[in-house]
Amino acid sequence: MKWPLRTNPDPAPAMQATGPGSGDTIASGDGAIAINTQGAPFLGVASTGANATIVQVPQGELRPPAEVDAPPGLVGLPARHAAFTGRTRELGLLDATLDDTGAAVVQALHGLGGVGKSTLAAHWARTRAGTDNPIWWIAADSPASLDAGLAALAASLQPALAQLPAGQLTERAVQWLATHSGWLLILDNVDNIGDIAPLLARATTGRVLITSRRSSGWHDTATQIPLDVLAPQESLELLTHTLTQGGSRAFGLDGAAELCDELGHLPLAVEQAGAYIAESGITVRAYLRLLADHPADMYLEAGEGHDSERTIARIWRITLDRIADTPLAGQILRTLAWYAPAGIPRTLLDPLDTPVAVQRATRRLAAYSMITTSDHGLAVHRLVQAVARTPDPHDPHRQDDDITAALHRAAALLRSSFPALEPSTWRSLLPHIDALTSRTPPDADTPDAAVVLNGAGLFLSSQGQDGRATAYLEAPSTHG
Repeated sequence: MKWPLRTNPDPAPAMQATGPGSGDTIASGDGAIAINTQGAPFLGVASTGANATIVQVPQGELRPPAEVDAPPGLVGLPARHAAFTGRTRELGLLDATLDDTGAAVVQALHGLGGVGKSTLAAHWARTRAGTDNPIWWIAADSPASLDAGLAALAASLQPALAQLPAGQLTERAVQWLATHSGWLLILDNVDNIGDIAPLLARATTGRVLITSRRSSGWHDTATQIPLDVLAPQESLELLTHTLTQGGSRAFGLDGAAELCDELGHLPLAVEQAGAYIAESGITVRAYLRLLADHPADMYLEAGEGHDSERTIARIWRITLDRIADTPLAGQILRTLAWYAPAGIPRTLLDPLDTPVAVQRATRRLAAYSMITTSDHGLAVHRLVQAVARTPDPHDPHRQDDDITAALHRAAALLRSSFPALEPSTWRSLLPHIDALTSRTPPDADTPDAAVVLNGAGLFLSSQGQDGRATAYLEAPSTHG
């Protein structure tokens, strides 16, 4: 049934709607409207303005969210990821923590971009079908995305209300979550914890799984589950599955374990490589050669039908965009890219700026999982290092001049540790001297690098390691 409607576009005489109801309905003022419901409640939304719309919904639908039951088996998740493998420990942690009912349970699954957080979250969420209802996935990388995901949930809970304004649907979803239990919400790719704080404050009776690149700031919000790279056997299984899915041809696996090592067992990189090999029909060894000769291009390649934005180079660029307001963070990451992946002494970075500034920059890198920190020093995933020292004119974080400057800075920082080096300090620096030497192009040696190599050679000679010392002392860099 349609109710008579009149609008008053200007503040002239009041409009009046009459009918058999309890009395006349009068509207006055600029843009006023009058709706005659003939004695029944008005079930809908009326808006005024240049683009005013009226939404009328079926009787009985616009009731309080607390009175709305979820349709059976309501599941909104991304497409199934056919190549999922491993993660037994993390799946067990999710099951153990989220097996209780009652008060809200919130967990944050965090780690480096490309490590498989979203894949794990979606896989685990599917195992909850039949236990939790609804199970709903929301992209939460921005307030707008979060609101849109909540509005979609409200529309799925009550399709008859799908035409309500988005803001009202968002609010209805939050009210529904706040007044029901037994639901599971996945908030994917959260960047700003403050964006989800209002929702978590109100939705206190269900289950929330968060995925994020942020490794810090969760102490008073969620139970943390850090996600690391795959175990070597798991990454080999993932590569094998990616190479052979579809069964169109058999791929030799010569070099597969070596490729997984080269990619640091990062799931996205392994899948990216496997898809490229399978689609191009080349061997694993041929891909390794391409990776060595054309790294910038290969880090950007996505398989046909895959999201071109979901490559290791692009997702790490997005991460660095988030911390671009701390330029020293980018400088430090490019510098660390020339050292060994683990055990980098924090003191090496001291000359770069004030202690507070250096600490702020390393803390921000760690917060976004680009580096890890511990009592033993700093560590960087080897593939992050490889990308960070590979120039790309289209990436503002990987300009050729900046990477060259980082190489020179890495050598200068090692030299700045001279001359007061104890034997234990020398031993901690040798892996980084080796890495710097092996990664420095022949035409990029600097006087600082020569001093570093000469000092390392003299130290090794003093320790009776003449053979190893000779390799340093006779290196081209030591001769200017």
